[in-house]
Amino acid sequence: MQIDVFNGDADGICALVQLRLAEPKDSTLITGIKRDIQLLKKVEAGAGDSVTVLDISMEKNQDDLHRLLQAGARVFYVDHHRSGDIPQHENLQSMINTDASVCTSLLVNDYLQGKYAAWAVAAAFGDNLNKSAIQAAQSLNLTEDQLEKLKELGICINYNGYGSSVDDLHFAPDQLFKELSSYKSPFEFMQNNADIYHQLVSGYTEDMANADKISAEHSTDKVAVFVLPDEIWARRISGVFGNHLANLFPERAHAIISNNNKGGYQVSVRAPLSNQIGADDLCSTFATGGGRKGAAGINHLPMEELNKFVALFEQHY
Repeated sequence: MQIDVFNGDADGICALVQLRLAEPKDSTLITGIKRDIQLLKKVEAGAGDSVTVLDISMEKNQDDLHRLLQAGARVFYVDHHRSGDIPQHENLQSMINTDASVCTSLLVNDYLQGKYAAWAVAAAFGDNLNKSAIQAAQSLNLTEDQLEKLKELGICINYNGYGSSVDDLHFAPDQLFKELSSYKSPFEFMQNNADIYHQLVSGYTEDMANADKISAEHSTDKVAVFVLPDEIWARRISGVFGNHLANLFPERAHAIISNNNKGGYQVSVRAPLSNQIGADDLCSTFATGGGRKGAAGINHLPMEELNKFVALFEQHY
């Protein structure tokens, strides 16, 4: 049995699209919203089974990774988030790189020697790794318009992954993967599956227009904190709005606070683009926090801890 476990954002989806285009397999798909990262809890596998894990922190899945390896499953693990101690096990093949300029789809692109590089470029744009995306696109000889199309698509796929539950999303991530994986390139998808493509773009455009009306609750020349209203569009836009602000103010760190479905807050943190470090360290000081150096988050911040977070955020940056 083949089991594919992947983050529901652009990076996780596009990483798996590349792999399954190169190595077609009938597989069980396990994914979720962007913040649903402890996905290995949902996996039952043993001897004779293969598990591919993409774009979820090994550190947050250590116990279940050990469980699967001890049960005899073979695991192929590719990621760019905090890993913790990487197990030394004959059944584990891992590609882990936490450099702030790398994402999982770019690692898969290297593994496949650029066979489906356009999907990796879209994913890198979705993760707001614009310089890395442009660099990866050099071998494709794209026009400026084509590059912008990949950027738009990557951002919109990434946008679709955010929310407090799958019900908040325009498309469930496993459904979106199935739609995308039918096409060898993002350009084929955009041309031949226009309904889904345009729904992603129109949803993103509408939600961003709402977000642009929100003013910062707290701001200095170093940090800015935005608190979004308790509405579905706000839960969907929290991550990409942070990326948007980071591009507008590259010397400033940003925190986007939105309500979750647990009676608390969901937090998205973006380190300054000029110094992409520390977001993972900051968020990991909270129980449900994690991420990568340039972009991280907290899944559930109790309301009474908001002031504590803001103080630590400002101190950190």
